[in-house]
Amino acid sequence: MSELKSRITEDMKNAMRAKDAPRLSALRLLLAAIKQREVDERRDQTDADVVAAIERMLKQRRDSISQFEAAQRHDLADAEKFEVSVLLVYMPQALSEAEIDAMVTEAMARLGVAGPKDMGRLMADLKPKLAGKADMTVVSALLKGKLAGH
Repeated sequence: MSELKSRITEDMKNAMRAKDAPRLSALRLLLAAIKQREVDERRDQTDADVVAAIERMLKQRRDSISQFEAAQRHDLADAEKFEVSVLLVYMPQALSEAEIDAMVTEAMARLGVAGPKDMGRLMADLKPKLAGKADMTVVSALLKGKLAGH
């Protein structure tokens, strides 16, 4: 069992003991998503797999928040925001924009990028290194800006 999954399981038990129903619900959803991947892939999930599952859940929650707020359903948006706050606890420390920029510049030099046509190759190289540490939409926008100048 991954260290991160063990930590989440322990936190779920603590939420159960504390009768913290909203937190317990969010952690159960997360563990269910992890367990589903384990069953689908027939293997234990690594910490990287768990982070990927959390990222997917965060993206879903953020999409839901924007839709709920557009529909003036602030009660549902607040519930999703709480789940986001619970999930963010398990994400690795985010990189600063300067750190991301340095990694992008290094990858561009290492791969010998010629222009916008190399965007896919760059993203494929950077994604494993930045997974869980940077918002990939921000990275993509940064890449587009840098590649436009090439």
